[in-house]
Amino acid sequence: MSSPTAGARPDEVRRHNRSALLRRLHVDGPSTRASLAAELGLNRSTIKALVDGLAESGVVAERVPAQRSGAGRPSLLVLPQPHAAVVMAIDIRVEQVAMAMVGLGGDILGRDSWNLHHRSRDPGEVITHIADSAKLLADELDARAVGVGVSVPGVVRRSDGLVHEAPNLHWTDVALGERLAAVLKVPVQIGNDAELGALAEHTRGAARGSSDVVYISADVGIGGGVISSGQPLRGTGGYVGELGHMVVRPGGRRCYCGCHGCWETEVGEAALCRALALPEDSPRGAVVAELRSLAGSPDSVAHRLGEFTEWLAMGLVTAVNMLGPELVVLGDLFTALPESLVDRLRRTVQERSLVSRAVGGTRIESSPLGRDAKLVGAAELAFEPVLGEV
Repeated sequence: MSSPTAGARPDEVRRHNRSALLRRLHVDGPSTRASLAAELGLNRSTIKALVDGLAESGVVAERVPAQRSGAGRPSLLVLPQPHAAVVMAIDIRVEQVAMAMVGLGGDILGRDSWNLHHRSRDPGEVITHIADSAKLLADELDARAVGVGVSVPGVVRRSDGLVHEAPNLHWTDVALGERLAAVLKVPVQIGNDAELGALAEHTRGAARGSSDVVYISADVGIGGGVISSGQPLRGTGGYVGELGHMVVRPGGRRCYCGCHGCWETEVGEAALCRALALPEDSPRGAVVAELRSLAGSPDSVAHRLGEFTEWLAMGLVTAVNMLGPELVVLGDLFTALPESLVDRLRRTVQERSLVSRAVGGTRIESSPLGRDAKLVGAAELAFEPVLGEV
């Protein structure tokens, strides 16, 4: 935990400590006062004052633990109160929009989703549907969001939420942050979908406790989110993580970005459909079902997905050599890959990557958050400014 700036005023110190305590409860869940004091490096009187103040305002509550151990009076647990601060998380995908109201502590209080079709992908149509659904969901739950986080499959300028380009949605220079803020009347944060997937995994998923992580998102396209030294790697203007546009097969299929043989042309959803001998526009459920049918037959996996696995491994080796993560998390469609294929990826990366061998073996894991990863990441993005103000 970072310390307040030397010479800071007492009210600034209190605000810093309050925010740190709330973040600890929000991310890691209930804790005793003694544990909070030890973890945050604060004395017990400071923790008492903070907890008492938060309890008085209804942000936290204290309860006797459900399970007791040992003799004597048990220490009370400090619990965040979900309705004390509620945010709205929105995940805009090529084929669907998902929305959730998320309370302090990460509880999903309610959700909604709808499919997108070619005509309904117009930015104005999407924004109108989001506004209408947000009102209905808020009324149903009797909760009002204090912030909104949005995941978008495209190149996003973090400073104002401008979607510079989201090719699979056919969006160019869409002022999504400003337009949503105008209709929702609350602060709106916009992020690239893979970046928010990485944030979700680092906060609540497979990458908890890991400092250097690459999250690979497979949907219609391929995206990458990077956690470096415990912090999101965002690059100039927030434009980073377009790992799907590494050229792995010069002279290969033309990609919409203008290159030939990009990684996503070889391992994206259309490529996986081709490898499975399915039509490229097959429903997601059909693709997942076909992958699951192969799970018990490593020989079938090797036969039908051999070339696909090679291209996937080549991109992973390059990403590991460039970014040096201790962990690679496979998200979205890649969570349905048979375990025998994932094992082969682990072996190949270890064999071919100098960096993986140097760090003792980069781990490769499937996301436990599945399709909710970007929704969870959008919620955490919205909570970032809120936790300092609750």
